[in-house]
Amino acid sequence: MRAVVLSKTGGPERLQMADLPRPRPGEGQVLVRAQAIGVSYAETQIRAGTLPFPLALPEVIGAEAVGEVVEVGPGVDEKVLGTTLVGVTGGVGAYAEYVVLPAAMACPVPDGVSPVEAVAVAAPGSIALALLHRARLDGTETVLVEAGTSAVGGYLVQHAKEYGAGRVIATAGSSAKRERAVTLGADIAIDHSTAGWPAELPDVDVVFESIAGTTARQVLDRLTPGSGRMLYYGLLSGEPPAITAADLLERGVTLTGCSGPAWAAAAFGTHYPEMLARLASGRSQAFIDRTLPLEEAAQAHRLLESRAATGRILLIP
Repeated sequence: MRAVVLSKTGGPERLQMADLPRPRPGEGQVLVRAQAIGVSYAETQIRAGTLPFPLALPEVIGAEAVGEVVEVGPGVDEKVLGTTLVGVTGGVGAYAEYVVLPAAMACPVPDGVSPVEAVAVAAPGSIALALLHRARLDGTETVLVEAGTSAVGGYLVQHAKEYGAGRVIATAGSSAKRERAVTLGADIAIDHSTAGWPAELPDVDVVFESIAGTTARQVLDRLTPGSGRMLYYGLLSGEPPAITAADLLERGVTLTGCSGPAWAAAAFGTHYPEMLARLASGRSQAFIDRTLPLEEAAQAHRLLESRAATGRILLIP
């Protein structure tokens, strides 16, 4: 099968096409003939070596795929053969013509939803829903969504008020993206490419933190003392939040880490079907910037790193 292999961390050029043996599904797994593959910003950081991630190089990276089930492993009902499933690999292996998915982290693509739409929405949308449920918004609170037009951020902005936000503030690095954030449902959009931008913020009750680094510490100063919550799920800056326990104690606020295998398994297990149902009913939409052939994986990474994309970039085998 054709696959994109990373043999050494570095620039996008490190992603090279190769012919590899077709994988076999193990216990509780399915093998799909990929129809579309999701590309995420986190994968550009994994490729560059700036995001800590266990890799056994050379490695086929990628975590999201949709395709027809062509083989099942032990413990999986053969009735799924021939169906189209969308899911996450649990780590790596998606940039390929054939992809192994844990059956427990894959869902049927609903009628009326294309495979491309399904893989564009399922993972980032389900993460956004999991974050909104965890935030426990009370209907009056002001929330801040950093990178409010990113893969996850766009769904946070779009659905925050439905889940109890009273006011939504989004950040984005270009005027076009800030306009889009407002179109998605933000009341205010702030330029996060300007140094010291957190000083522009009013008091906020909940922060969906995806930039991290020193910015997170500045944003913390705007959290409502005694009840403010910061939900940390990404590090676009490449650095963890520069926040100490003493910082939290001083303001009486909480910092919740929303990542890791256990959190992801719970989020996908519960919210994958919910997000796909929303897509099928028109309550959510697919944010797709473009599709590229599998062999242009390096170009997909360049586009994501340039921050030029305004939606998902997908690879088509």
